[in-house]
Amino acid sequence: MSTLQRKPFGTHGKVHDITPASAGWRYVGFGLYKLRPGETAEELTGDREIILVMVEGKAAFHADGQDWGVLGDRMNVFEKTPPHCLYVPNSSAWKAVAETDCTIAVCTAPGKSGHEARRIGPEGIQLTERGKGTNTRYINNIAMEAENYADSLLVTEVFTPAGHWSSFPSHRHDEDDYPRITYLEETYYHRLNPADGFGIQRVYTDDGQLDETMAVSDGDVVLVPRGHHPCGAPYGFEMYYLNVMAGPLRKWRFVAAPEVEWIMERDA
Repeated sequence: MSTLQRKPFGTHGKVHDITPASAGWRYVGFGLYKLRPGETAEELTGDREIILVMVEGKAAFHADGQDWGVLGDRMNVFEKTPPHCLYVPNSSAWKAVAETDCTIAVCTAPGKSGHEARRIGPEGIQLTERGKGTNTRYINNIAMEAENYADSLLVTEVFTPAGHWSSFPSHRHDEDDYPRITYLEETYYHRLNPADGFGIQRVYTDDGQLDETMAVSDGDVVLVPRGHHPCGAPYGFEMYYLNVMAGPLRKWRFVAAPEVEWIMERDA
């Protein structure tokens, strides 16, 4: 199996724990908790800022010294309703107590400014269409660069219909040369519907030094340290993924793969 593909540790508790050290990079971290009613997850943020995403289920949250009440109303991610999320700054702490079976994503990156904790969504998050034809997919932007309450994190959800492509035309964001392109590490947390299906993700560079094609299962995470990173959902299986990006500059600027530049120009 590719070193870029991470399987969950199991089906209960903290099933993903990807740190910059374990990923071999500098910025992005990703964790995932699967809790049963009454169970607790809690962490200190240290020098990291965090966005907690209620992928599924409901949980009561305390964070940054405040009671945020119960967050979450999406019991199955493929309902495609906007997620309930919580931003927690560096030098703080958070705690979640599950009200139902729930899946909580922990998206992390370097925090510097000690922004205030805040709820994100569901208000203000609207499912939007992107792409054309079998490149059509649907986006819930959680915290992209228009939202200025984070130092590093960029977070979004994507729903790809069965038989469609996503993160396509192929593109990369692996150079620090703004405004042409920005350096952003990225994780993909994948879900499939039905859950016994598979999706495809390729991660490759123009020079071929990195070229990995992976069959991803429900619950897998794919690391994108550099290069292009398109996904495909086979006929019969919807694909969801939660993207976490971060780098030295909180801007998303990318360059298309040479072989697909004509598609970008045609569909612009």
